[in-house]
Amino acid sequence: MKAGIVGLPNVGKSTLFNCLSNAKAQSANFPFCTIEPNVGVVNVPDPRISKLEELVKPERVQPATVDIVDIAGLVKGASKGEGLGNQFLANIRETDAILHVLRCFDDENIVHVDNSVNPVRDKETIDIELQLKDLETVEKKLEKVKKASRTGNKEAQKEEAVLSKIKTSLEQGISIRAVEFSDDDYADYVKPLQFITDKPVMYVCNVDEGSAKSGNAYVEKVREAVKDENAEVLVLAVGTEADINELDDFEERQMFLQDIGLDEPGSAKLIRAAYKLLKQQTYFTAGVKEVRAWTINVGSTAPQAAGVIHTDFEKGFIRAEVIGYEDFVKFGSEAKVKEAGKMGVEGKNYVVKDGDVMHFLFNV
Repeated sequence: MKAGIVGLPNVGKSTLFNCLSNAKAQSANFPFCTIEPNVGVVNVPDPRISKLEELVKPERVQPATVDIVDIAGLVKGASKGEGLGNQFLANIRETDAILHVLRCFDDENIVHVDNSVNPVRDKETIDIELQLKDLETVEKKLEKVKKASRTGNKEAQKEEAVLSKIKTSLEQGISIRAVEFSDDDYADYVKPLQFITDKPVMYVCNVDEGSAKSGNAYVEKVREAVKDENAEVLVLAVGTEADINELDDFEERQMFLQDIGLDEPGSAKLIRAAYKLLKQQTYFTAGVKEVRAWTINVGSTAPQAAGVIHTDFEKGFIRAEVIGYEDFVKFGSEAKVKEAGKMGVEGKNYVVKDGDVMHFLFNV
């Protein structure tokens, strides 16, 4: 699962990506490695794994990760191939969620492509380009579906109605994520087309240092503009985060954060928020060899969770031994949890909870 950083040129996308790519930003516990020039695998900051490490004292620790993609800056006309438009749109289509960076600070030394700071206008510029690309997709599909619909094909007629609803919404400047569908219609006709404006989005307001804690007037305008989108707005002083990254000493970085009123780097909050945006959650395995965080989709069953470790675990699933994270911490070890009768034995229909500590029994 990948989250793509998007925005106009010079809004702070690459600086943000570099902040996330710098291990110093989250201290040595949260390293980062680059797979290719514009894709990074970032560890998800999670105090629970540190607590499990403290209790179990394993040989190694493996946190959960999230993929972050730095996508080229978008310009007007991208849907028609302007600038790096085609590359941008191909890259964004491959992601599962969008981190939309908006410039919410004044600085005469940093040029804005439209010569003035207006994050709501910038958001609309990108929205329009993405909507135009989705409109192109739905119109092509509609052409084919209408031919089948005219022959009396009931399935095609149903699909035509859904696609026509999408087309009308896009023509009105409404992104697909804001349109309501029945679960069946969404699964059958919307999801397979991988519309760009159907992807979940989080708006990252890039502010000056003084606005890092509580935002500013630009941020309030963004909040007002997106209030109907069911989208999170995160405030981040990207330039300040970059300055913090330059400090080698952990204590110095903590003092810097305290000076601007923050208890942790904003980049850590962003990584956790991206993980949540991708509808991911974590379960743990905890033994003397390894304490590990495993990433699963929210709503996964015990066999599906087991399959993340190895497909054989899912195929031959018998049962799962489950300890709630809070119980593990309260009693201090697996043995003491068992003694207290707090270990659950769960079958194939068990839906995994975030933070569960699990052990699987399987037979292949």
